[in-house]
Amino acid sequence: MFPEQLKEALRFYFITDDNPEAISPLKQTRIALQAGATMVQYRNKAFEPHHYQEVEAIRTLCRCNDVPFIVNDDIVLAKAVEADGVHVGQADDSPMQARILLGDQAIIGVSVSNMDELRNTDLTPCDYIGTGPVFATATKADAKTVLGPAGMGEIAQAAPVPLVAIGGIKHTNAGDCFEHGAAGVAVISSITRADHPQQAALMIGRQCACTPRKHLESSWNDEFSLIKKLSEYAPSDFNHPMLLGDDAALLHQIQRPVITTDVQREGVHFRSDWQTPAQIGFKAVTVTLSDLAASYAAPVALFINLTLPNTITDNTAEVLYSGVHQALTHYGCALGGGNISTGSELALDLFAIGRGNPELFPMRNAARAGDGLYCTGQLGLAGAGLKALQKKDNAFAGLIAKFKSPLARFDAAEVLARHNVRCVMDISDGLAGDAAHIAEASGVSIVFDDLSTKANPELTAFCRKYDYRPEKMIFSGGEDYELLFACPPAVFAQIKSALPAAFQAGRCIEYDQKLLKNLPDGVASWQHGKLSS
Repeated sequence: MFPEQLKEALRFYFITDDNPEAISPLKQTRIALQAGATMVQYRNKAFEPHHYQEVEAIRTLCRCNDVPFIVNDDIVLAKAVEADGVHVGQADDSPMQARILLGDQAIIGVSVSNMDELRNTDLTPCDYIGTGPVFATATKADAKTVLGPAGMGEIAQAAPVPLVAIGGIKHTNAGDCFEHGAAGVAVISSITRADHPQQAALMIGRQCACTPRKHLESSWNDEFSLIKKLSEYAPSDFNHPMLLGDDAALLHQIQRPVITTDVQREGVHFRSDWQTPAQIGFKAVTVTLSDLAASYAAPVALFINLTLPNTITDNTAEVLYSGVHQALTHYGCALGGGNISTGSELALDLFAIGRGNPELFPMRNAARAGDGLYCTGQLGLAGAGLKALQKKDNAFAGLIAKFKSPLARFDAAEVLARHNVRCVMDISDGLAGDAAHIAEASGVSIVFDDLSTKANPELTAFCRKYDYRPEKMIFSGGEDYELLFACPPAVFAQIKSALPAAFQAGRCIEYDQKLLKNLPDGVASWQHGKLSS
């Protein structure tokens, strides 16, 4: 979560009340969310195993409504329930322990009650601090000295991370907290112990400038109803030789059918806190069809097996498929069908069929000594975009867009096919990794050129900021989905006029003990499945 997104999420920070006389924490959460709460913390000092289902229900409700869910004190519980983060006190496990256990994507908060604690707390692993009590409170029996808005403001000014005001917050004093530098206010009893909790929550929400939710989203639960909704996102204006049946698709005769598969998994290939559902759907289609582009095959039909956790709503699934529809329309491909099942994480298993070029099927084993090795466009951009996301730095929008929304190069494939290029593959594993595939399959060695001058200006600026070598990003960064190809230099000279962004990366020679030569130090191929930094 980028810093500005976190500040918005902290604005109306609701903490559940473990007082047995209060309404249930799940009902409390519903009231707060309906009033516009932007973050929810589960707090239960008497937690026992039988409360676990309650925690799961609150997490699911928050996740379905795009609200971060935080667990108070208990790092292990936060891990077990797959919470979005944890808030720890000065006497609890350290924020660093929380960061190590929960990972770089987790939201970590820590309590700080005065300037001395601020100075003595390692805030390196923290995303925010909770400071209080700002006003007198009866919710915490061990509450420390009241700070007042001015005292809280002093801490807010000195803190390197956003501050949430805690303790005695009501709709009558929340504005004072914001005026003195708080990013958000944390509320408990002013809602849960009010005579009219719904009205109290709405008044807090107004002070936080939050929009009430007219309707709370719930988990998807009807497979057949959802299939019917998603079927409406199937493009219907392509004249492909296919007839959709009830449980299968009839494909009429396809000359030279080309088949490919791919998989996209939450936390492995994408992260829902980085990409919208539509972006996830669009990219899933693109990366699958990219292999057809590298095979000179026109896409005909795509099939998707969709796995949905209970934190996904019907609406989220529909938005996901709006991205699928956009991509299928862009590439002129039909949706042939698929399946929906429940699971612990969002995942798409994809299967695509294309119509192969009637005269030519390119292979990675067709490079020959004397050929040059070429790329259809700039490399390293998506890999740098991923690193920018990991660093929560949105200053490099172009790089981030390349990671989130790549395009399959069917346009370039058409040019290469026209020039009879027989050695082609898409670059998903990075230049070094995919060039090694070509070298090994073709029995040649590849000598790379000096590519330090080929870096995109934004990539160069990113590398300068974070002390990376641009050429290493070019060789190691994956998921650019440009096409890598080998052909005689004279052929490339003709291709260059149609693909001006194409460039030479190296040349093929007779095999000479090593597959890749002149490779920069420290270069490794792209590893799908590690989105954490």
